[in-house]
Amino acid sequence: MGRSRGGLTTKLHALTNQDGLPIRFELTPGQAHDAPVCKRLLDALQPGQYVLADKAYDADWIREMIWEQGAIDVIPSKSNRKLPKDFDAELYKERNKIERFFGLLKASFRRIATRYEKTSRNFLAMIKLASVRLWIEFYESAA
Repeated sequence: MGRSRGGLTTKLHALTNQDGLPIRFELTPGQAHDAPVCKRLLDALQPGQYVLADKAYDADWIREMIWEQGAIDVIPSKSNRKLPKDFDAELYKERNKIERFFGLLKASFRRIATRYEKTSRNFLAMIKLASVRLWIEFYESAA
């Protein structure tokens, strides 16, 4: 857990599939930047897979890591990038699924939204339990 002016905080980084269901998680202190954790989250991409991410992940080394695995990045450029990169704006609209995942995660267990757990280990365990519930609900409704 990290310390900020508001107290102890934690960031949850997640990788989801095309249906917005979680695949991987990573917790970092609240003051940590988003980009370094993506090395671990994006280390097993499939060729032809699309990676939709927000502007925080607009770094040349992240794009290269995605390309080296044969995947395709759909990341808008930061406003301070001298030569903006092209991206598929229509496909980028699908990124809302990750945001909806975070909303569902908070709605599934109130204790996640309010951060009842004192340790990162317990907090991550609750996130995993809520994620299992989301997977089960998805497949029950599909049947």
